[in-house]
Amino acid sequence: MNRKEFIQTSSLGIAAFFFLGSGNLFGKAQNPLKIKSNKPTEMIDKEVVIIGSGYGGSVAALRLCEKGIPVTLLEMGLNWEKSGEKFSPMINPGHSAAWLKTKTIAPFFNLFNLDKFTGTLDRLDFEHIKVWVGRGVGGGSLVNGGMAVTPKKEYFKEIFPTLDTEKFYSHYFPLANKELKTNVASEEFLKDCHFYKFNRVGEEEAHKAGFKTVRVPNVYDFNYMEKEYKEEVPRSALAGEVIYGNNHGKNSLDKTYLKKATATGKLEILDLHQVNHISQNPDKSYTIDISVINTKGEEIQHKIINAKKLILSAGTMGSIELLLKSSAKTQLPIDENVGKEWGNNGNFMTGRNWVKAFSGGTGFKQSTIPVGGIDHWEDKEHPFFVEIAPLPMGLNVATALYLMVNKLKKFGEVKYDLKAEKLDLNWDQSHTAHMKDNAKHFLRTMNNANGGTRSHMLFHNGFGADVCYHPLGGIVLGKATDQFGRLNGHQNLYVIDGSLIPGTIGVNPFVTITAIAEYCMEEIIKKDFV
Repeated sequence: MNRKEFIQTSSLGIAAFFFLGSGNLFGKAQNPLKIKSNKPTEMIDKEVVIIGSGYGGSVAALRLCEKGIPVTLLEMGLNWEKSGEKFSPMINPGHSAAWLKTKTIAPFFNLFNLDKFTGTLDRLDFEHIKVWVGRGVGGGSLVNGGMAVTPKKEYFKEIFPTLDTEKFYSHYFPLANKELKTNVASEEFLKDCHFYKFNRVGEEEAHKAGFKTVRVPNVYDFNYMEKEYKEEVPRSALAGEVIYGNNHGKNSLDKTYLKKATATGKLEILDLHQVNHISQNPDKSYTIDISVINTKGEEIQHKIINAKKLILSAGTMGSIELLLKSSAKTQLPIDENVGKEWGNNGNFMTGRNWVKAFSGGTGFKQSTIPVGGIDHWEDKEHPFFVEIAPLPMGLNVATALYLMVNKLKKFGEVKYDLKAEKLDLNWDQSHTAHMKDNAKHFLRTMNNANGGTRSHMLFHNGFGADVCYHPLGGIVLGKATDQFGRLNGHQNLYVIDGSLIPGTIGVNPFVTITAIAEYCMEEIIKKDFV
């Protein structure tokens, strides 16, 4: 392999991550950490404990703290702001690149060696699918592409028929977008900025192929981006930063919900606290078994926290694992629906080569923050939403990258293998067959209208059926819980994260997760914290 092929292949593998969507991407590691200390156990009593600092946990923390209720938030990842560590760019992976791995975890061709460190990005590997999750204070908001998309009203109503759709679109979604600091780039900036040539090409070719495009909001501060384009401030999105964290510009949860919650003086954040399992006490309180770890993943302290009320916000994979594992190890009572109605939110990665190959391609320099989408959701035969994704490699590879979000036709199911001590996911190619058909239709239509070929360098011959950035479901609202996230059979145990959404929402899910968290916490505080 020559130098150019090496650069292209390795960069493509990295760039495929730029569109981690939801932010519900906090989850527990599947391989238990080895205990390397003999520290005595510390026993602590707390009123309210939240496990996980992603979208659900951050909403819960703020709304409780605003009411003067002290909250202890447990996060297995690092508090990056307090640590003094910096996030690393894609082409030069550093400490933030991966959770306790010695190599990068791109979909393929992982050539970059790493020092073992509690980085921001982790990957859970199953037989037919890989699930990427975020770790650190701020959860998935640290590693996603920031695409803040409100789902189509009709589809939301289809997924949640018992919820008040009108109130969600008049109150909870606007509230979520306000608190998340969602904004949209100016059309003048996008027209003039050479870092967004990839998006202009993507929209132009989509129109030529007969597709409708939409402008996509983001939590990245586009006013900051305009300044970094002019080199008035340090660059972040224009310097290849995103899935290993953004040092500037991005309004991740540590800069929005968690910042406001901390300002109340009622929030205690304990980072590098990995929850091993939970158990229920006779008085309906909960005991939480915790390994405090260092940045090498070694246990340095053991803690037992007793909490009167416990909120699980460990992200879809983390909350499912905690309930299933605790049921197996401590006989924690759980509903029979826990683990069911899991889905990948229709995630399917694909790409095209020879895109304007002789006229500058998709641009030599590209921002890491997406701003455009292709809306084909209403098509009866091939419904999908496509992110026009950047591929910031620093050279013209004339390649277009896309993350498709499709409808879900078949749910998966998650179980816990006690002997192997890891999750087991019932998910195979039958779950994604229709997504591959949609990808074939999309690529064929784009290439027939514009030229180009399916990218054989990306993923598996151009089709990334095993890539999941948006895991959803497994503790579905109104089934495994009541209508407000109270776990069935429990008085003081709540679930507030993406696991409440049954497998699909049709767009990047973090705005929906935030809105549902606001809805649930409003009722829970009113009825359970009086």
